[in-house]
Amino acid sequence: MVKITHIKSRQIFDSRGDPTVETDLVVNNNFIGRAAVPSGASKGIYEAIELRDKSPNYNGKGVLDAVSKINNEIKAKLLNMHFNSQEALDNFLIELDGTINKSKLGANTILSISIAFAKARANFENKQLFQTINNAKSFSLPKPMLNIINGGAHADNGLDIQEFMIVPIKHTSISENLKIACEIFHSLKKILKNNSFRVNTGDEGGFAPNIKTTNQALDIISQAVGLAGYKLGEEVCLALDIAANELYKNGKYYFRGENSVFTNFELLKFYENLCSSYPIISIEDPFFEKDIEGWKLLNEKLGGKINIVGDDLFVTNPAKLQAGIDNKLANSILIKMNQIGTLTETLQSIELAKNNNFVHIISHRSGETEDTTIAHIAVATNSPFIKTGSISRTDRVCKYNELIRIEELIA
Repeated sequence: MVKITHIKSRQIFDSRGDPTVETDLVVNNNFIGRAAVPSGASKGIYEAIELRDKSPNYNGKGVLDAVSKINNEIKAKLLNMHFNSQEALDNFLIELDGTINKSKLGANTILSISIAFAKARANFENKQLFQTINNAKSFSLPKPMLNIINGGAHADNGLDIQEFMIVPIKHTSISENLKIACEIFHSLKKILKNNSFRVNTGDEGGFAPNIKTTNQALDIISQAVGLAGYKLGEEVCLALDIAANELYKNGKYYFRGENSVFTNFELLKFYENLCSSYPIISIEDPFFEKDIEGWKLLNEKLGGKINIVGDDLFVTNPAKLQAGIDNKLANSILIKMNQIGTLTETLQSIELAKNNNFVHIISHRSGETEDTTIAHIAVATNSPFIKTGSISRTDRVCKYNELIRIEELIA
């Protein structure tokens, strides 16, 4: 059991230049944990509520109200309290908020305390964070899913699809798989420059070239894999995050770069054609979160071959995930802590996924910080995959670097 002896929150900035919450929490006077909360650009309507100031300052995105709640209202409730587990602390915060979607205190507010407590407790126990999350005797490292071409809400180009990812699958070692990613990334840059495409980067560190069509993006990535000396489909596979919520309007899907408007059945055929042409192993958010028919059709057609990943569909919420399991809407879930608001609820979603043979993929957000908690969650839960952006920009690479350090500990 530990006693919370100090709490201090502040407003810092994320990778998109927007404010976010950072909290320091001390237990037993000497053991500190610090947590910074990410934020997404494309958000599901069922996500827990992110508390932002109702003020024109910081373009309406300030979090000073959230910081004030922690430093005053919540601190007064938590200071000198004893907790014997992460679950006890998180349940206390959930009850203190008292709403279904964290709308009173804010998911960002609560999550910063939840993660800071987990880190402080790990320091108190003289353990790594992944060891306190799960005290198992063996751990595995995830395969990285690297977003190397950005589109959609993450870039200023004509690409409809939000993320084009490479997935190095050759090795069990994270270091060796990141070597592959590094070499492909630089090969891709060379190809883009040689063809007079822009090599500026999007929100998640991938390139944002001025191209429009899905096939063109996939073809260029395929070339980069070959130029780097790797075999596409054997050593490196591909993955997509469609972010279909951003493309959906009045029952149709508008792919402006493709100059196409799809019904859900036509979009299904589009995905089938892509998967027959390229070694795609994962498609995330392929349909609007309320397009149940589309999700069911795709899972029936391709669910036995690839990962059909629910992000906005499930928002890391156990109840939403259970509904998806019952209705056979997908076979995989993306895990984002700030969608639900506490570490405990995040782990509950992961456990539910595992118990129902769903693949769980640990993920960052487009607005990130130098916080590396998700690397520890991926290892602690033996996640097969982790998404944390490209192999550029410190806000993305810091998670991969933490996995390299963890690899040394568990080798």
